[in-house]
Amino acid sequence: MISDKLISLPRMRWVIGLSLIIFHFCICRAQSLTFVELNCENLLDYHDDAGKDDSEYLPDATRHWTKKRYWRKLNNIAQELLSVSDEGIPDLVALCEVENDSVLHDLTKRSLLRNAGYEYVMTSSPDLRGIDVALLYSPFSFLPVLSYSIRITPVDGMRPTRDILYVSGQIVSGDTLHVFVVHFPSRFGGERYSRPFRKAVADRLCQSLDSVQNACPDANILIAGDFNDDADSPSLRQIYRHNIRNVTGSSHGLNGVRGTYRYKGEWGSIDHILASPNIYNKVDTAFIHSPEFILEEENIYGGIRPRRTYNGMRYQPGYSDHLPLVVKIEF
Repeated sequence: MISDKLISLPRMRWVIGLSLIIFHFCICRAQSLTFVELNCENLLDYHDDAGKDDSEYLPDATRHWTKKRYWRKLNNIAQELLSVSDEGIPDLVALCEVENDSVLHDLTKRSLLRNAGYEYVMTSSPDLRGIDVALLYSPFSFLPVLSYSIRITPVDGMRPTRDILYVSGQIVSGDTLHVFVVHFPSRFGGERYSRPFRKAVADRLCQSLDSVQNACPDANILIAGDFNDDADSPSLRQIYRHNIRNVTGSSHGLNGVRGTYRYKGEWGSIDHILASPNIYNKVDTAFIHSPEFILEEENIYGGIRPRRTYNGMRYQPGYSDHLPLVVKIEF
């Protein structure tokens, strides 16, 4: 069920006041909106989170996840997001694999991203490792109205997983935008074994989509995140049947990049941005962001791959094992 508890929106009172002034100035003119999705690859702090299995990412653990490495990771993610466009910061950023509110506060208020002015909303999921999803937003281009965490009821054999984040708000065109941020269960145990777990999340997502579309058949909807499935997988096809299209299904990047993730030498796109038709038809560009500085050579299989934070258990000052998806929408 959708939680009836509204997720706290930081400093919402002054954000609303300032945003209304900006909106009053901008509302009568068309504007583009840049939307980014990124799996951050274990963006965890270096403190023990009580009740969560995060011991692998502590200073005295096998990965030696120290304060210095944590801050380098934050600044690397910030640099990656800031490099997405030469025309300004992204308006909205959907993030996967972020640990808690402290991490999001450090990312938005204390890292290289601090001057961007981002606010955020995020989930607090029952995921065993404490992994959550979040939405960063610029208050100059998006005014949140409502935000809910949508809990997933596990099916047989399924571990507690990440909540779905739902946020609705007003963009500068005056339209209402509905955003869902997801992180579907992994393929641990094999694709066929884990398929019912991703179906359970897709089922719950589709229920929420029906609620939005029943209230507003022409609703502007974006769904973004790590689906741990390809564009033509059963879980994605299930979502498409609810009048939703894949904006990034055929997107590529520069430098030979053909997916958002590379496993054993094979590119794949398990991250996706989906949209309702009226949003899909307004997409100007959709691509995988892949500048050279977030890539590395892959010694075993050849070619390149995303420059990740750990190569096995060996630390390297990388970014993420996923690449960002970028969509620019013209309203």
